[in-house]
Amino acid sequence: MELSQLIHDVKDSLTPHRFHHVEGVVQASIDLAKQYGVNAEQAEIAAWLHDIAREWSWEKLRVASQTIEVPPGFATIPTLLHGPIGAHIGKTHYGIDDELILDAVRYHTTGRPDMTALDMVLFVADAIEPGRDYAGVDQIRQAARRSLEWAVRLSIDNTIRFLVDAGKPLFPLTVLTRNDLIMRSE
Repeated sequence: MELSQLIHDVKDSLTPHRFHHVEGVVQASIDLAKQYGVNAEQAEIAAWLHDIAREWSWEKLRVASQTIEVPPGFATIPTLLHGPIGAHIGKTHYGIDDELILDAVRYHTTGRPDMTALDMVLFVADAIEPGRDYAGVDQIRQAARRSLEWAVRLSIDNTIRFLVDAGKPLFPLTVLTRNDLIMRSE
């Protein structure tokens, strides 16, 4: 895989604002990977890839999702599709065959039970990169200094509160992820 080509293609596929976000996620992923003994190269590749399809139209996401294997339920909330589609692009266009990287990209918005350390690095980096500014982000950043699991849990709790307050649907896999993290800590 040619990282420079991936970076070029990500830049071409996103608005400058979203690309700046991706750059922040890359740096946060590398920092968290080093802090927690996770392979920094895997974290960097996953971070560059994670939002490659984020700004696709709903129609383009829908069409693409019909031609690939998408985990159950993702198609019910269109904004979630960019994760599985990004993983598919990584595999088919860039020859990434590392399932740890592909799964981190696939589940970076939802989490999943039994998250790997790489899954958690990307999930947390996406939530706390320097450009993020939302209620609760500083608490998640502080938690990330102490525990990836705790930072994931706080991020999920924050997201669930936001979605409930907004009257939006909850994705069952995210709820299962939260429950898994609670069970791990008991």
